[in-house]
Amino acid sequence: MAGEADSARLRLLYELGCAFTARIELTELLPLIIEKCREALAAEGVAVLLLDRVRNEFYFPYVADTDSEVARRLSGHRFSASLGFAGLVVTTGQSLKIDDVQDDPRHYPGTDKTTGLATRNLIATPLNSRQGPIGVVEVVNRRGGLAFSDEDLLFLEALSGSIAIALDNARLYAEARQTEARLRTQVGVLRRDLASQLRFDEMVGTGPAMAEVFQLMETAAASSITVLIEGETGTGKELVARGIHRASARADGQFLAINCAAMPETLLESELFGHRRGAFTGAVRDQPGLFRSATGGTVFLDEVGDMSTAMQAKLLRVLEEGEVVPLGESVPSKVDVRVLSASHRQLRSDVQEGRFRDDLFYRIAVFPIRLPPLRQRREDIPILVQRFVARAAQRQHKLVSGYDETALAVLAAYGWPGNIRELQNEIERAVAMARDEGPLGLQHISSSIRDSAAGAENPPGISDIGADLPSTIPAGLVTMNQSLRSNSATTFREARATFEAHFIVDILARCDGNISRAAKLMAMSRVQLQRKIKEYGLR
Repeated sequence: MAGEADSARLRLLYELGCAFTARIELTELLPLIIEKCREALAAEGVAVLLLDRVRNEFYFPYVADTDSEVARRLSGHRFSASLGFAGLVVTTGQSLKIDDVQDDPRHYPGTDKTTGLATRNLIATPLNSRQGPIGVVEVVNRRGGLAFSDEDLLFLEALSGSIAIALDNARLYAEARQTEARLRTQVGVLRRDLASQLRFDEMVGTGPAMAEVFQLMETAAASSITVLIEGETGTGKELVARGIHRASARADGQFLAINCAAMPETLLESELFGHRRGAFTGAVRDQPGLFRSATGGTVFLDEVGDMSTAMQAKLLRVLEEGEVVPLGESVPSKVDVRVLSASHRQLRSDVQEGRFRDDLFYRIAVFPIRLPPLRQRREDIPILVQRFVARAAQRQHKLVSGYDETALAVLAAYGWPGNIRELQNEIERAVAMARDEGPLGLQHISSSIRDSAAGAENPPGISDIGADLPSTIPAGLVTMNQSLRSNSATTFREARATFEAHFIVDILARCDGNISRAAKLMAMSRVQLQRKIKEYGLR
């Protein structure tokens, strides 16, 4: 019989060892361990007493007892780490086997008073970690009135070593998770701070409309809120989405974009949700889809308003349940993605007219960001032109020595129905036509744009640049701005100079007179800006 008992305990130690390697959460692991220990030792109760080093007290986080009320009472019980058999085991580092607890002067009766039960006999062994003793395992009251044997104590000592390792590993794991959480918080703060300093570097904006856009982007990046980016075609909606992603806590994850208007419904469903091999003709391999591929990152749905009603319902499931059902499968897959949407349409009007689901609209439009068209932010055109000329020249391997101010005035006067994308395409074309090492001139601008600008009686934006200067600007700039407004230009050259001077005054005012900041904002060197300031007598 003894041999069978030893064999059973060895099997139990093996099973518990497997449990130690398979689980790291103590809330699942230790209750299982001590309950198995109680059964193997035929005991009424087993408890893990951990040492609170700060208060120098024992407490009972894990208890297995035949009476569930005992475990409840011990959950709030504490006593000094210098008392009782537990204190002796921790102090000496030696195991104990006590056959008659009540007659032993070292017995601490406080625990019995808490449980309402009398401890007759016990075995106890220390829990030692890399940092020293962390607690005790106590097994009390062997059933049938018998005392615990030396073999029982050896079994408990073998088990306590694994328990101590599990506790130590769990502590290290918890510390690592706390450190990771702190680092994530710190990285998130640093990313938002960097985004605030760079002002989402790929984007250009100096006026109040774009200042509001940048502020909304920073707010959206600091949370996981669902964003709807609205604006006309070509205003830079995808740039806004990418900027939010890069400044968010998901910046290390994927940013995957798809134009919902550019694909038929069946292909769009496969691209978004994935499919199994053989789900349809041509499906020769499994496809995870954007939502599963972007786990931990961001999915950008451009022109979401062009989705069919059926696709809208499936997108709603992703947003509400956080799961997708690939084509050819019936079991949903969980996904962890942030969804950013964009549309050139007025989705609220589409909802009222029944073309877009109202429940989906309220899901994706929690935090709307509206981008102004280029005709409402003409103060940014010179900066955009400067940037696009440099990029186009680099792509085409040409040396373009700037641009003619006459050409800039025409570009600033045009209405740009295609917004920034149209301006970028026009500059790409103009650079291609310009001579190598020569400037970009009026002759390189499309005739339709030249004719449109020439036909405008009062080119919008030229006389209005600098109209809404900040209230706290250097007095000299205010005087110069008023002087420029009173100057009536009679020739094109004078109008061009007035436009340029107005623009420089405006940017300097927005930068509180700081030439370095103004030059960076205008995408020109400090020396170039100083030369212009001197030329127009702005200082």
